[in-house]
Amino acid sequence: MVKFIGEYASKLDDKGRVVVPAAFKNLVAKQNNGEEVSFVIKKDIFANCLNMFTYEQWDQESEQVRSRLNLFRKEDSDWYREYTRDRALVTLDGKVGRIIIPKNLLAKIGVDKEIVFSGSDFKIEIWAKENFGKDRMSEDDFTSLTEKLLG
Repeated sequence: MVKFIGEYASKLDDKGRVVVPAAFKNLVAKQNNGEEVSFVIKKDIFANCLNMFTYEQWDQESEQVRSRLNLFRKEDSDWYREYTRDRALVTLDGKVGRIIIPKNLLAKIGVDKEIVFSGSDFKIEIWAKENFGKDRMSEDDFTSLTEKLLG
């Protein structure tokens, strides 16, 4: 599994294309032995960002979610349908290392021209530059929650 670390600002062109940061691109290329790389991009449930998973990681995540549901129960089926909406499969352009992020997904997080790619271990978060970091916890809140969850 690829572990993404770091934060990188980038600009979109008029077609919604953006160059994936070299650090992320190189990690994925190394793991895929130079093969074409695909990602799944989806709006985060809790934060105002997009999540970008390698296709393999998305497959694992969605299988884990699906295994917790009974898709023959209407409530579960309705929830899963909503969960799987507004996704995009994008392929890394091998020459330049660009992807095209669909405009409807960029609009969901309020992107104009600039974004921040933020490595979050198994996924990459994509933020509108002006919103990145706005929802950070205070150090005291983080310490308290760490103690509650892990202490």
